[in-house]
Amino acid sequence: MTDKRPPAADRTAIRVALWRALHLQVDPPPHVLEDELGLRLAAPGEGWQRRPDMDPAGTARARASIVARARLVEDLVAEQEARGVLQYVLLGAGLDTFAQRRPELASRLRVFEVDQPATQAWKRQRLAELGLAAPEGLRFVPVDFERGDSWWERLAAAGFDAAKPAVVASTGVAMYLTREANAAALRQLAALAAGSTLAMTFMVPLELVEEAERPGRQATERFAALAGTPFRSLYAPPELLALALEVGFREARHVSAAQLAARYFAGRTDGLRPSSSEGLLLASP
Repeated sequence: MTDKRPPAADRTAIRVALWRALHLQVDPPPHVLEDELGLRLAAPGEGWQRRPDMDPAGTARARASIVARARLVEDLVAEQEARGVLQYVLLGAGLDTFAQRRPELASRLRVFEVDQPATQAWKRQRLAELGLAAPEGLRFVPVDFERGDSWWERLAAAGFDAAKPAVVASTGVAMYLTREANAAALRQLAALAAGSTLAMTFMVPLELVEEAERPGRQATERFAALAGTPFRSLYAPPELLALALEVGFREARHVSAAQLAARYFAGRTDGLRPSSSEGLLLASP
């Protein structure tokens, strides 16, 4: 009998889901993001916390970045929904669980999850196996980037209305794309309707990373290369801001790790704070 299960999800998507769960398990409250559903989807098996890439101390700052950026995006979605922005696009959605964790908000939105077909098929099967119903407004948009599929065309075919504003999130994606691909994506996103917002994370060059973090950052890059997903694009914040304005965004600003720390980690006694390796671009067309 042939196995009809789709291929496993992307390893990076699974790691992000596990780090989000690890935040609840090893970091004391208050928790920046509460996401246990990702762990249920990933179903990593016994002993997953003992994996080298799950070491609580060694992954603390990366883990903090993961939950901080997710919280910032979800706060932005809630804020913009109150202003009448009813479309939310996740580029490289992975095992994101917004639509399942926040059904009341998701039910008022049209949510588009864009990702590679294999990862998305695996995720949809896991949701079905767990009995987690997809909200009526959730649209899965499989895009085979390696084959050259146009994510913009697939998004439109799934019901995205380019004439209406949207929040678009692209987290943990830019460093894997070439500079040309990032510029093309930004140029397309700059054509979003007025009132839209793009939230995009990016990795900074090694010389801009805090010295204590550099060995870990270098190890992460080596691991990514060995896994077949090398870092292809790194940006100093002024460089990416200039690119966003050049391709057509009206406003662009950088949200630094220090700003995320002040917003979501103030008053903590455990020293948990986001990594200086990652920045976040907020841009409006």
